[in-house]
Amino acid sequence: MVSQANQFNFEPIQKSSIVVELTKMLLDYIFSGSIQPGGKLPTERQLQEALGVGRSAIREALKALMVLGVLEVRQGDGTYLKKVDSTLLTQSIEWGLLLGERNMMDIIETRREIEVIIVRYATLRRTPDEVKELEEILKKLKESTIHDFVEFDIAFHLKLAEMARNTVLKGVLTSIQSLLRTWIKCVIEAAGETGFSYDDHYKVYKAVADGDPEAAMLAMQEHMEDATARLIAEIEKNHNGGAVNLR
Repeated sequence: MVSQANQFNFEPIQKSSIVVELTKMLLDYIFSGSIQPGGKLPTERQLQEALGVGRSAIREALKALMVLGVLEVRQGDGTYLKKVDSTLLTQSIEWGLLLGERNMMDIIETRREIEVIIVRYATLRRTPDEVKELEEILKKLKESTIHDFVEFDIAFHLKLAEMARNTVLKGVLTSIQSLLRTWIKCVIEAAGETGFSYDDHYKVYKAVADGDPEAAMLAMQEHMEDATARLIAEIEKNHNGGAVNLR
């Protein structure tokens, strides 16, 4: 019989710190959208085959995610992803810290800086068709609900990365999509509206369309500073009454 493991698209992981690495991989899998809230996870055997690790490591990683409130076990049925809310999304970044991601703030800072570099190249290398495509995404941002806004926001930034015509920059941004999704959803849901973010994106678009790289970089820098401040404030608010300090 053909194994079902390949359908889950996991990559084998290294043997060092196996439970920590496995837990982080499962978190990334969950928040990439590969499984929907309320959805059932692969069985322990399927995970074992897909990841090439022992059953005990699988159980420990799943147990960690249950303690964190990400998963729930239904006796005789399987393991399920709990319904996701904004607090859970906020905590997913904190979990990175708890699981050993001491450089999580480095990732946030890197994203903040790399977006500014990307928009500069995008402005210098744009084509008329690409500007129109960026405008279409902007229109969808304006008309979208809070839920849809997240995906169009990501699409806007990835489009700029494509326009920059730099495979390294695009690769870095693409590789942290799950973090971007968590970040944007956290900020938007905490605010309860999208107007402030749409205005930031419009300023970036206008500068790119005008072919003004300096204005584009300034607009993106302001957008990133605001988004970063909102994210950190929300994490601190939801973590033991503000005990964590990520600044």
